[in-house]
This record gives sequence, structure tokens and C-alpha cells, in this order.
Amino acid sequence: MVSSTGRRIAAIRTYVVENGGGDYHSRGVDHWIVQQISTPMSIYPAYKETRTSFGINALKTIVVEVEADDGTIGFGISTGGYPAAWLIMNHLDRFVVGQPVGNTEQMWDQMYRASLYYGRKGLVMNAISAVDLAVWDLLGRLRQEPVYAMIGGKVREEIEFYATGPRPDLAKEMGFIGGKMPLKYGQSDREEGMRKNVEQLADMRGRVGDDFWMMLDCWMSLDLPYAQTLMQNCEELGLKWIEECFNPDDYWSYRDLKKRAGNRIMVSGGEHEATRYGFRMLLEFCDIDLIQPDVGWCGGLTELLKIGHLAETFGKLVVPHGSGVYSNHYVITKPNSPFSEYIMMSPDGASVVPQFYPLIKDEPIPVNGKMKVSDAPGFGVELNREGLIEVKKGQSLSQ
Repeated sequence: MVSSTGRRIAAIRTYVVENGGGDYHSRGVDHWIVQQISTPMSIYPAYKETRTSFGINALKTIVVEVEADDGTIGFGISTGGYPAAWLIMNHLDRFVVGQPVGNTEQMWDQMYRASLYYGRKGLVMNAISAVDLAVWDLLGRLRQEPVYAMIGGKVREEIEFYATGPRPDLAKEMGFIGGKMPLKYGQSDREEGMRKNVEQLADMRGRVGDDFWMMLDCWMSLDLPYAQTLMQNCEELGLKWIEECFNPDDYWSYRDLKKRAGNRIMVSGGEHEATRYGFRMLLEFCDIDLIQPDVGWCGGLTELLKIGHLAETFGKLVVPHGSGVYSNHYVITKPNSPFSEYIMMSPDGASVVPQFYPLIKDEPIPVNGKMKVSDAPGFGVELNREGLIEVKKGQSLSQ
């Protein structure tokens, strides 16, 4: 009899989802997440009013399935759409099919090394992440264990969340521990935009009181002088942290902002960073307070574990970018991940709805700002196959 750990991967399949799912920016123009938010493209008037105008939703969702030789299937979700699916089926698949399911390290290392000359971050890392998450899901199903049990076990019984969205006041009423607002106006809006940003934050502080956490997400859109002025103007409003101000490769601005931040506001980043090497720069060179890897983009769970251990040696917090069930299994196992992010996916941010809808059946959501992690095998959820578009080996991207 073949044990669960002796099973091999017999097949890998990729699918693209055109609307919703992992690509949570694929929403209508009435949704807060695609309306005016400061972005790297905000300096161009034609691309300021909506984030979909510059194609933030262009890549779409990718779903990866890996099937063991006994027919058991695991799945993982990320963004990257057709290009990521093509890479998996025409390059990365050779490092997965035929491997023992438990060889998570070897599969990851071979995918990473083989794509170094064109990868390391971005689209390729999204693809590797999706494959890695699918493998961990499959391994858990074969072992009949939840993923959290395979990576160390729970250190707390439930996860507390802060909410990302336009209404921290409503997030407080719903039981979240804090609210993170998107920065609406960028440096091209000059002094008037700065004033409006501070007024909006001050208004929300008045609504939620002094003890409720408030944060500001700047989404890679600022330069150092603007970020420093914004931080100074918000200091008296009790901002807990200022997030992802700069181009992810501009480690020097992160370093200098942290040096000028004092002790009242934390500096965070890493949502668009990848692998232990990028996060080493943020931790060692920049000395930022809190890192926010996305398990669907940074290299999957295999790499997130390494990133988290690195952060622990620096005494830093790991608060993953909102990636639903996948990051929940990580957070529940780590003392230095004391809370997590929940992205408010209702159009007005006024209610709690599933993040990956409609891809995951009965996707768990926080209740009163808290959530228990499922004890079901793997990541504990099932895939809704309706609307999946399969991308096969050898298929042209133009098909």
C-alpha cells in the first residue's frame, strides 16, 4: 500500500477566471477598490479617476490544480491569468509532475532556479505561488491534516482582523480591531490633495475614537518628500502605520522614511515584494517595522515560511496582505503574526463578504472581526468550478 506521503503528482492543470476570484480588482466602476485611489499612475490625469483605467484588472485570476496518482486533487489561487497559466503548463510543469507530493522544497527550488533568468518577482512568482499553494492543499488532503497542523500548529484559537476599506467607522461597528483607508490623493494633487487626505483621516478619527487603530495605504504612489510630509501631518491623528509608500524596488526611500518616522508611526510594506531576498532588504537595510507579504505573490507558503522566520530573527511583525484562507493557515501558527488583514469586498465597504467569491464554496468570513481556522484537510475549502477556463499545454495565448 502506498502511504499518503509516498504519493506522486500525476497531473497539473491551470484555469483562468475572467471576473472576480483572486483578482479582486476585477469589479464594476461603482466599487470602492477601483475608484480614485492614489497609484503610481495617478501622475497621469487620464489614469487617475479609476484604477481599472490603467488595467489593474487586466491579468485576471489563475487557478492551479495538482492531482495525485490516487486521484486526490489540491488547488491554489493567485493572479496572473493567461500568461501565468501558459508559464506553468509550458515550463514549470516539468518540475511538478512526477514528484512525490511531499517534496515541497525541491519543487519550489527547481521552479525558482529555472525561471531566474526571466522571473524572481511579479508574474512568474504569482505562478509559482499558485502551484505551491495547490501542492500544500494536496498534501494536507492526502495526510488528512489542515495545513496549519503541518507547519507547526496553532498558537491561538482564532485570528483577529483589521479591515481594509473606505469606512473604518463601520469596520469598528463590525468588530474589527482597526481600519486601513486607501490614500485618495497623491502628490500630483499638491497641497489641496494633501489637505483633503488629512481632513478625511481626521473625520474618520473623530468617528472611531482614539483607541481604534487607523492606517493609511499609499499603494506605491509617493516619493520621499511627500511621504514624509504626509506622515508628519497625520502624526497627531494617531496613525498606527503608513503603508507601501514607494516603488517596491526603492529600498532607499523606505530606509530614509523609517529613519525620519520617530516612534509614533510604524512604517510598513512588502505587499508587492517577493522571496526572502526582497524581504531581507526591507528588514535588514530598511529596518521597517512590519512586513506584509502576500502568500499568493511572494512565492507561496513554502517561501512565506522562510520570510516569516527571517522577520522573527529581526523582531518584526508579519501581517500578510489579505489573501484569505491561504494566509489564515500561516497566521494562526505564528506568534509574530498577531492579527491579519481582511479586505472589504462589498462595493461600499459596508458589509463583510467573501474575498474570493465566487471561486471558493462557503468561503469563511470574519464574525465580529474574528475567525477560527477550519480543521478540514488542506486549506479546508472547496473549489467552485463554474466559469473556469482551462489553459492547456501548448495552447497559444491568442487562442
